[in-house]
Amino acid sequence: MLFSLLPETSTSKLIAEQDVIQQAMNATQRSWQPSPEMSRLAQALAGDWSNSEVMERSEFFPSGGERHGSSKCQLDTGGTTLICQGESDGAAGMLNHLIVMWWDDRAKIYGFFACFKENGDSGCKVRGTAHWEGDVFVNDYTEEVDGKPTKFRDSFVEITPKSHTLIAAMQLRDGRLRTLITTKSTRR
Repeated sequence: MLFSLLPETSTSKLIAEQDVIQQAMNATQRSWQPSPEMSRLAQALAGDWSNSEVMERSEFFPSGGERHGSSKCQLDTGGTTLICQGESDGAAGMLNHLIVMWWDDRAKIYGFFACFKENGDSGCKVRGTAHWEGDVFVNDYTEEVDGKPTKFRDSFVEITPKSHTLIAAMQLRDGRLRTLITTKSTRR
C-alpha cells in the first residue's frame, strides 16, 4: 500500500534501486562461491580439529617425540583460499603454524604457503605445490638437507568427514619415502 501513496516516479525509482541491490547481492553471492577444486579441498580439510603428532626417530627428531594440539581450517578470501592455523606442544616441543592453500587455475595445481614457529625457529615460505592423487591430497616440496636439495611429501590420507591423517615423509636416495611425522586429526 505504501507504493500507492508515492508518486509514480518514486515507485519506479524504488523498484529500479531494489533491482540494482538484488543484482549486487547476487554478484556477491556468486563471487563467494568457491571453485570446484577449493570446494573439494574444503570438504576434506575445513573444520576444527584435535591433532596428535608422532615423530619417528630421525636426524630431525633423534629421540622421536609427540605433540598434541588443535587447528582450524576454513575457506577465506571469497572462497579462493583455505587457511589453517594451529598449535601443538609435547615432547617434540611447541609448534605454531599457518598454512594457506589456493587453486592456481592456470597451472591446474594448488599453491601451498606455510609459516612455522617451532622451538624458537620460525619462517614463512611457499612450500611446494599440491594435487590430488585419487582420494589423497599430496604436497610435494624440496628442502635443503646437509647442503643438498631433498624432496619431501606431505600426504593427507584416510580423509573422512570426522578425521584425516597427514604423513610427512622424506625421499631417500633410492627413491623410497621415509615417514618422519604422522599427524592424526579428529573433528572437535
